[in-house]
Amino acid sequence: MAAFVLAGGGSTRMGRDKALLELGGEPMVARAVHLAEPHVASVAVVAPAGRYAELALPVLPDRWPGAGPLGGIATALSATRADWNLIVGCDLPYLTSEWLAWLIPCAMNSAAQAVVPESRRGLEPLAALYHRACAATLTAAVEQGVRRVTDGLAEILVERVRAAEWQGIDPSGRLFDNMNTPADYEKARRRIEKPAPR
Repeated sequence: MAAFVLAGGGSTRMGRDKALLELGGEPMVARAVHLAEPHVASVAVVAPAGRYAELALPVLPDRWPGAGPLGGIATALSATRADWNLIVGCDLPYLTSEWLAWLIPCAMNSAAQAVVPESRRGLEPLAALYHRACAATLTAAVEQGVRRVTDGLAEILVERVRAAEWQGIDPSGRLFDNMNTPADYEKARRRIEKPAPR
């Protein structure tokens, strides 16, 4: 199994590159890489070439810059040698190692092309597992102008992981909350960087 961290977005609502914002003394993109590393054979960041050179992270150049997360997923699946591939966004501050350890075996026993968790908001395709067999279908979708990940998923066989199956791992309900604005970032910092009790 391989993992890919998507970090190719424009961060327009944040006003600066959210992948470089620090939580717990670590840039978000590096935090996501280190979260996935114990669970997979390899991790790479899907981003424009050269964007994170100063972080010394393995970067897979995005084949479709500007095409959104679906382009990043298609880029990862077109390049991977692994059958199953964990795809995570770089802006998920509450994602946990425990959750990944729980999700990965779901794919190993699945006949689907993607194993995607579901929350109260719907499908959560940026904390999900994709089989490389769906690379051609998702690539075709990107090249036809599809931009919404959920529209791309309509073309492949998806196993939905219902919220009732994983809520015990995430009693707070924040697992898939992402950081899009400065207010989201400050909220995440308050929750994650709590001062040590005296």
